Amino acid sequence: MENEQSIQKKKVDPSQLEVPDSLPILPLQGFVFYPGMGFPLQIGSASSKQLIDDVLLGDRMFAMVPSRKEQGTDSDSPGQDDLYRVGVVGYLHKLSKSEQGYYQVLVSGTRKVAIEEYLESEPYLRARVSEVPMELVEDKKVEALLLNIRSQFHKLVHASELPQELVATVNTLENPFYVAYLVSSQLNLKIEVEQELLEIEDIQELLTRVTRELNDRMETVEMSQELQKSMKKDMDERQREFFLRQQLQAIRKELGEGEEDKVEIKELREKIGAKELSAQAKEVAEKELARLDRISPSSPEYTVSRNYLDWILDLPWMDSTTDTLDLDQAEKDLDQDHYGLKKIKKRILEFLAVRKLKEDIHGPILCLSGPPGVGKTSLGQSIARTMNRKFVRIALGGVRDEAEIRGHRRTYIGALPGRIIQSLKRAEANNPVFLFDEVDKLGNDFRGDPSSALLEVLDPEQNSTFTDHYLDIEFDLSKVMFIATANVLDTIPGPLRDRMEVVELSGYTQQEKAAIACRHLVPKQLEAHALSRDDLEIPEATIDALISSYTREAGVRNLEREIASICRGVAAGIARGKTEKTVVNPEDLYTFLGPLRYFAEMKARTWGPGLATGLAWTPVGGQILFIETSSMKGRGGLTLTGKLGDVMKESATAALTYIKSHAADLAIDEELFSTIDLHVHVPEGAIPKDGPSAGVAMVSALVSVITGTAIRQDVAMTGEITLRGDVLPVGGIGEKVLAALRAGIRELILPPLNEKDVLEIPEDIREGVIFHYPLTISEALKIAIERKADS
Repeated sequence: MENEQSIQKKKVDPSQLEVPDSLPILPLQGFVFYPGMGFPLQIGSASSKQLIDDVLLGDRMFAMVPSRKEQGTDSDSPGQDDLYRVGVVGYLHKLSKSEQGYYQVLVSGTRKVAIEEYLESEPYLRARVSEVPMELVEDKKVEALLLNIRSQFHKLVHASELPQELVATVNTLENPFYVAYLVSSQLNLKIEVEQELLEIEDIQELLTRVTRELNDRMETVEMSQELQKSMKKDMDERQREFFLRQQLQAIRKELGEGEEDKVEIKELREKIGAKELSAQAKEVAEKELARLDRISPSSPEYTVSRNYLDWILDLPWMDSTTDTLDLDQAEKDLDQDHYGLKKIKKRILEFLAVRKLKEDIHGPILCLSGPPGVGKTSLGQSIARTMNRKFVRIALGGVRDEAEIRGHRRTYIGALPGRIIQSLKRAEANNPVFLFDEVDKLGNDFRGDPSSALLEVLDPEQNSTFTDHYLDIEFDLSKVMFIATANVLDTIPGPLRDRMEVVELSGYTQQEKAAIACRHLVPKQLEAHALSRDDLEIPEATIDALISSYTREAGVRNLEREIASICRGVAAGIARGKTEKTVVNPEDLYTFLGPLRYFAEMKARTWGPGLATGLAWTPVGGQILFIETSSMKGRGGLTLTGKLGDVMKESATAALTYIKSHAADLAIDEELFSTIDLHVHVPEGAIPKDGPSAGVAMVSALVSVITGTAIRQDVAMTGEITLRGDVLPVGGIGEKVLAALRAGIRELILPPLNEKDVLEIPEDIREGVIFHYPLTISEALKIAIERKADS
């Protein structure tokens, strides 16, 4: 039974009552009470019950202040520090006591008050308060905001589950504060936000803030409705698809179809059982097969899953070829396929010897570096044939997408494994010879850096767990022998280069080119053009003339093209009815190939003071470089031409500075420099040139033109210089020596620290060549400049 106490007999308008100076404080947990609102409260704590009993016997007025504590976090009533400063004056209309001991009170909010000072804390809180004004302003903007709030709230009520009666209530309220408070109470705002709205005093600011919160709530409701519609549509489509599939299965069963799918699953299960897989691959394959069995064959996912299983079953997880470890036969095969290249052949035979003693050794990562056409790619094929392994070539030139190496994830349409896994599938063995061709020409862009993806592949300590993005299964690459080729090493990233053992291949000498042409190129082109030795003969003298007058390269590609041109000319004659054998002598080359393309560079130069022969390295091999200098009347200026790079320009400036600072030692009048201008020119001006290795040649040429003495024509030189007169080492010595020999120069001036590089050049090439190793520029000048007695 409920014990009810009614309000006073005489009707009272709470909004007209004056607010006392002090009021009891009733803490509110979990919500904010706004002015103009009225609804029942449930009172449970002893202090709050005492407060209600006292105000019921008095003026029935008390302050309701929200608590910062979350509802239910603490059994004790909130204290002074837990309450906000602003609350609402409440008027007690009715009290009911329930059987459980709770008070049910009907309260209405009248006005806002601010707590100035707490007066009592027992038996309940009491504070001195001051009324917070709610001033009404007649303003067009206020009217517009009020109209917009009513319109938007109408839409919100119709779009959500709010009671429709709220629309009429909002429309009948005249006080803008009451409209704002009623609307905000229906927006499910956080208590902090509701308290902020309660504390706003300016009506225009309050309406603006409520408008913003109302718009945010509308967006949330509209988005929720869209999601609901989309989910309902998806559910309807799935139900429809389910029923259709059930009907389709029933129809197939009636027609006796559907057995093929079961047969396919059975065959795949047998393949997985028979295939020798790694433990991880077997586990993944079985899970994928179970998933495939649950997918309808008409679903797009079925094809994706089936292709994935096919890739797993086609890869050589445990399949290897048997290595041939006969060192004598391997040496014969390498000599048969390639002429020269003793260093790389020695390295391959060493690897085979170690492999013969220890089978589980990790394969080396060789990087064959050298100019084009010297046989780097074909050497990889020979290594594979020598070891009886499958050969796989992967061209990396221009590759910019990391997925080319690691593959695409299966989430993408048309996803495939990377080139590593694809090549292993083609090789049908897990220990092939992989040739990464042109590794120095890898690129990178927004799709990733392929060279970074190769770091794991080319690291023997990591590649045993290589994971392709498509397979997402570890594959052991430790049995693969990786070989990379490159023209230059500078463009290879440092971490990638560090993982490889670089073996440099220099260009071929004239004798080596002639031997390669006679042994390999001529027979190859005869066969390619359906000719025999009875149809065409190219003597060695013709080969020599072909090399010196029609080609200028480190390798033999252009030489092979010229031999192919001769074969085409002979084949054309045979096609017209010619029957006698054709012998191509040196004087006949003009008929097949046209006029001479290259002349002896030394003979083409007018020799005299101011001209020196330098040596340069290029990506396609070494070449001689002429340094020309000239002097004229002037004021000590220095002009540099020939499209020189910054480093080469600095070398010329350093050379002139050295000469000026050592003029006395060089028997040069120091006053001479202020009366002349010097010009340094490097011919072939359209070709960019850079590097410090022309320093010695520049000093020699400048000293030569200033003193009027010529540089020796039979000497070529290279080396970097310092202002103190030291000769520093440079790179590309092997290529530079070959370039000098091609030009007929057999006396060379090289830096002392490059003597070790000369010793790596084959002895038959060094035979008859004089090497000078001056420590200083003055020593180099004594060798390079002709003695006056000889001039």
